[in-house]
Amino acid sequence: MRQGGPVTDLPARALDTSAEHPWPVRLLSSKIAAYVDRMSPVWVEGQVVQLNRRPGSGYCFLTLRDTEADASLPVSMQARVLEAPGDAVHEGAHVVVQAKPTFWTKRGTLQLQASAIRAVGVGELLARIEHLKRILAAEGLFDADRKVALPFLPAVVGLVCGRESKAEHDVVVNARARWPQVRFEIREVAVQGQGAVPQVTAAIAELDARSDVEVIVVARGGGAVEDLLPFSNETLVRAAAACRTPLVSAIGHETDAPLLDLVADYRASTPTDAAKRIVPDVREERQRLQQARLRLRGAVRGRLTHEGERLAAVRSRPVLARPATMVEVRELEVGRLRTSGRRALDGALVRASGEVGRLAAQVRALSPAATLERGYAVVQGPGGGVVRTPDDVAPGDALRVRVAGGELAAEVAARPDGATPAPRTNRRKKPDRVEGSVA
Repeated sequence: MRQGGPVTDLPARALDTSAEHPWPVRLLSSKIAAYVDRMSPVWVEGQVVQLNRRPGSGYCFLTLRDTEADASLPVSMQARVLEAPGDAVHEGAHVVVQAKPTFWTKRGTLQLQASAIRAVGVGELLARIEHLKRILAAEGLFDADRKVALPFLPAVVGLVCGRESKAEHDVVVNARARWPQVRFEIREVAVQGQGAVPQVTAAIAELDARSDVEVIVVARGGGAVEDLLPFSNETLVRAAAACRTPLVSAIGHETDAPLLDLVADYRASTPTDAAKRIVPDVREERQRLQQARLRLRGAVRGRLTHEGERLAAVRSRPVLARPATMVEVRELEVGRLRTSGRRALDGALVRASGEVGRLAAQVRALSPAATLERGYAVVQGPGGGVVRTPDDVAPGDALRVRVAGGELAAEVAARPDGATPAPRTNRRKKPDRVEGSVA
């Protein structure tokens, strides 16, 4: 490997370097510095950490850290640049810096040379949150139909909170005071600053993956708007929306409203309120059980008393006291109806018999048999026709003479005067017919 040598013997491009023809560090540093120097000034946003003021040198140094990722850059500026915004720039402040990147060849470090710095006001931060809120609302992440009901009595509660924070104490102590058997899976993470978003997001995902965790509480005490910014971060809000386990947001005080409150299944005003919401009060539940038992016992007793009274009223009725009463009443009624029916039938038969006798008398009065009984007879000629005049027959004709007692046979004889002789009859009695002959 060559030591030293004129620069003109070195490769002109990084692509042309090799193990036999490398670049010295000074050349690479100078090329990086020349490349970085061609960059234009840029506005950069971040959080101020490690602010160092050097009064004697007239320069100030700070580190500008990304609020969502583990990335930072050193920044240097003149004291007058830092003093221009007044007290607004301090450690932890959210700022935007106009700076030009500079590469220091001796130390091999990249640094921003700031020409202006401006604190990001609360109004601007809230405006950004409001813009993100509209976007997420349009996607439906805040819709009520996405929220699920919290379990009545979770056996295991996941808790995401700060390390040894008062929020953790409020949730755990109040929850166990209400229901001593509740168990907690606690994940202590950063709840503000640069590591809050990834740590809280990872803790939610870890607890959501556990099958025994039935509800997750994200709790943090109150603070300034800047301190609560991680809980309005888009990455964290979307991770909470994707959580399948019911999620309770207990961030800050009642007046604080980070976006996590809107996407959570339940928004608790404080960590203490979250403890009261995730588990029931054992004393209240016992009182409710006792009251329910008393109401149930009273309802059963009232129902039994009412049914007993109804049963006694039914049993006191005559039909059940003397069951034969109903049959006896019906028997008397049947007897009365039978007597009435017989009387009606007898009356109808008497009237019908009288009517039949009357009609029979009329028939007998009008019958030819009645006339025959009075001594009259009906004479029929040979053809069977009734003889009405002597001219209807001739001598020698056989006649049938019908009288009341039967029939007679006769024959027509001639009279001496030339008229038709009167018939003579020989009377013979028969059981149902009498026949005779006339000489």
